[in-house]
Amino acid sequence: MSDVFVSYKAEDRRRVRPLVDALRAEGFSVWWDEQIGGGCSWRHTIEAELAAARCVVVVWSKRATGASGDFVQDEAAHARQRHVYLPVTIDKVHLPLGFGETQAFSLAGWHGDTADPRYIKLRDGIRATIEGKPHRYRVPDPLDGSRVSRRTALASAAATITALAIGGWAVLKPAKAAASDSIAVLPFANLSGDPRQNYFSDGIAEELRNALARVAGLKVVGRISSEAVRNFDAQTAARKLRVANVLTGTVRQSPSTMRITAELIDGRTGIDRWSADYDRTPGDAIMIQTDIAQNVATSLAETLGIAARAAIGLGGTSVAEAQRLVFEARVTGREGTREARQHAIDLIDSAIRLDPNYADAYAQRALELNSYADSFAKDAAELATDRAEAMRFARKAVALAPRLAAGHAAVGRIFQSNLEIAGAANESALAVKLAPSNAEIVGHHISLLARLGKQAQALEEADRVIGLDPLNHLSYEYRVSALYDNRRYQDGLDYALKVQRRSPELFRAPGLIADCLLELGRAQEAYDAYGRMSPDSWQQLNGQTLALIAAGDRPAAMRKLSKLKRLYGESTSYQYGGIYAQLGDHDRALSALEHAYTIRDGGLISIRIDPRLDPIRGEPRFNAVVAEMNVPSA
Repeated sequence: MSDVFVSYKAEDRRRVRPLVDALRAEGFSVWWDEQIGGGCSWRHTIEAELAAARCVVVVWSKRATGASGDFVQDEAAHARQRHVYLPVTIDKVHLPLGFGETQAFSLAGWHGDTADPRYIKLRDGIRATIEGKPHRYRVPDPLDGSRVSRRTALASAAATITALAIGGWAVLKPAKAAASDSIAVLPFANLSGDPRQNYFSDGIAEELRNALARVAGLKVVGRISSEAVRNFDAQTAARKLRVANVLTGTVRQSPSTMRITAELIDGRTGIDRWSADYDRTPGDAIMIQTDIAQNVATSLAETLGIAARAAIGLGGTSVAEAQRLVFEARVTGREGTREARQHAIDLIDSAIRLDPNYADAYAQRALELNSYADSFAKDAAELATDRAEAMRFARKAVALAPRLAAGHAAVGRIFQSNLEIAGAANESALAVKLAPSNAEIVGHHISLLARLGKQAQALEEADRVIGLDPLNHLSYEYRVSALYDNRRYQDGLDYALKVQRRSPELFRAPGLIADCLLELGRAQEAYDAYGRMSPDSWQQLNGQTLALIAAGDRPAAMRKLSKLKRLYGESTSYQYGGIYAQLGDHDRALSALEHAYTIRDGGLISIRIDPRLDPIRGEPRFNAVVAEMNVPSA
């Protein structure tokens, strides 16, 4: 006699397996029809197990509640007669007639996380049923925006924030039919029992996302938005992100074995388009990823399947440990601190030692080092040295994989840092062409377009990024920035305030609001908005200095300027140019810009469009700096 009999539709076996595995790990004896051996009278065996089980968990899905779900409905009726019936839903469904009066436990979108409160309530309900005790739990609706994240550390506040952000996106973006070749790759669930392995399961999803983004004709939702809907069922996630398909899965690994499951789900129906289980050694993870990506592309469209084979493995490695190190480096580097950036670089160096031909690793190291140099180089000499080394790694990535978008994006970013604008423009455009659905690459291209005088194209690309990564606050900030660069200050302010009002988590840039206010002549409001930025950051001090100048308080402005110089020295030379131009001191303004070019101050990328430089625009010394930068014409 088993503790638990699991009744389900055979086609849902892959979705039910995590529940069976979790209950067995809790110590329950579980029977489900996968255990029927060859030669057994399967109907007799099922009836005997159903009659003996102390609790019958009935898994209701679209298939189980439909016309082909007769066996599940019969088993549920037997269980209810014995008072051992416990219903679970894995889709948003209405239970068959006669079963709706019993509150079902919802596990929609659940992939095996035993810390999820929904699973815990189900487990406790099973124990109560086995012991013959009553149990009464409020089970949240699968689409209830207040439900708790399966990552308990995020708690209810994070779930509320996500619901607000998703709701705001739904209002801000006009309704549009999802393209059939559009997909969101949700983070794979880590079932290893070790939260320190989250970076690995998330890394597999990110690698698949990046690979699919290289396939022409396929729209792939960005990382931030995909992570925002990780706890929703596939149909809800597809609707929120306006995609036709969702790829989801799980990772369970031990020192000797690894199981990766993957499901490509039709976002409209919730039915699997393709699914697979992989039971391999940990070293086979890379082959599994490639197989998943190719099967997804082929399932979406036969024509994509051919193109995918060339694009998916680009820049990768066959050394599993090298890839694991790069996964960890990406997560570590996002912390942004000096120590985190340095640790990320060390991890990537270890990956490159394991595989000297790992192009993606070279590209990632170039980006990490360039970011480290921009934020933490102690002087101009160290900045130049670090950027030169970063360029060497970026060039190596391109040499190893000439069609790797990440490599060209890295070269472009370093060119931009060095104010080699023509090179930056060419490399950035090529990266977008090679990975048209990579929201991060397209996003970085937007600001460059505006600074090349292509403000209208920048705004078009900003709208496209919102479609690719609709729950990422940066997407909306790109759009406000593009409106500002178009000198559409009122439009930029109105849009920023609309986003902020409807979904605060989708706009986190008070400086952009302040910039628009300042150019609209609302100096005091701009000063207050700059005050909401990081205290004594160069952005705050620069903005408040300009706001004081606009308000006519020159003494206060000079005090702010002195503080900016004391804290940041020559690293904000470009900003001094704008401040002195607004003060009417043209000579000092031009000298500051000339020095900014000498030290390759990245702010100079905005010289052609920055309204703060308008008082000196057209002067011979100003034109000379622009000419030195070799900015391509629009």
